[in-house]
Amino acid sequence: MNVTVAIDCMGGDHGPAVTVPAAQAFLQNHPQARVILVGRAEALEPALAQVGRQFGERLALQQASEVVGMDEAPASAMRSKKDSSMRVAVDLVKSGRAQAAVSAGNTGALMAISRFVLKTLPGIDRPALPSIMPTRRGRTCVLDLGANVDCTPENLLQFGVMGAVLMASVEHVDRPTIGLLNIGEEAIKGNEVVKQAAELLRGSGLNFHGNVEGDDIFKGTTDVVVCDGFVGNVALKTSEGLVQMLADFLREEFGRNLLTKAMALAALPVLKRMKRRVDHRRYNGAPLVGLRGVVVKSHGSADAFAFEQAIYRAAEAASNRLIERIVERMSAMEGATA
Repeated sequence: MNVTVAIDCMGGDHGPAVTVPAAQAFLQNHPQARVILVGRAEALEPALAQVGRQFGERLALQQASEVVGMDEAPASAMRSKKDSSMRVAVDLVKSGRAQAAVSAGNTGALMAISRFVLKTLPGIDRPALPSIMPTRRGRTCVLDLGANVDCTPENLLQFGVMGAVLMASVEHVDRPTIGLLNIGEEAIKGNEVVKQAAELLRGSGLNFHGNVEGDDIFKGTTDVVVCDGFVGNVALKTSEGLVQMLADFLREEFGRNLLTKAMALAALPVLKRMKRRVDHRRYNGAPLVGLRGVVVKSHGSADAFAFEQAIYRAAEAASNRLIERIVERMSAMEGATA
């Protein structure tokens, strides 16, 4: 994996305490990769001095004097903080010094800065925020998850294209199936935007399955699920809340008395395997697809293991030509309709 990843080390809830160890772990696991740590030198130089000798030229520091706050308005971050760690990391992708950037910082600011600096790809009106989710059959890509609250049918078609390319290039799924999230499988269901989007998807040449419902996401009915950002964000947060509630219930029930605690010890191997299958940290990192460069958003609360997964997803997207393949797919569709 011969790729350079720029990391916004100051973003997220934990900053360098998480981002630097995650970068170190990533470099240890991928001997050909390189990392540029972006942030305030006084915060990063002590960590760099400890691990820098181990990686030599594969690990570098890029000074950035400002930090974008997690609650800062995107417009303010874009206009007034041109030397923020987030902006500098994206600028490194623009200049070609890095092939991908990763940040756990303010999502709105990251989207605004990335769109301003990198611009959108030809044929793409709006970038989308996807997520890879575990299912009964493997993994499913759901998009958009909050970047675009109001969408046109054409936007949803473009999300379908980008989701299909993402699953093909990063998850290595051959000809991914696409489902359009709706309130029913029947073609007559849904609002006018969804109905028109379904018609566009049917005529797109994509492997369109048809309408899918909310429970189809975790059944793994399709490899890609397309929806607007309002619906997608509600679905994501609902699923995260459900997982947390079930985990809390299990802890409460197994901790009721000595007998249930003994049963918990006996069931520990099964519980560990189940936890690993649904561990959201393993799926951390969402590329902002539709930009002229790879930018990956990590959860703000990510620990070092989760942030390492985000770095890996960024490197995978760059190594597997995610951007070029989206352009190729969009060009092929435009040529077919010309």
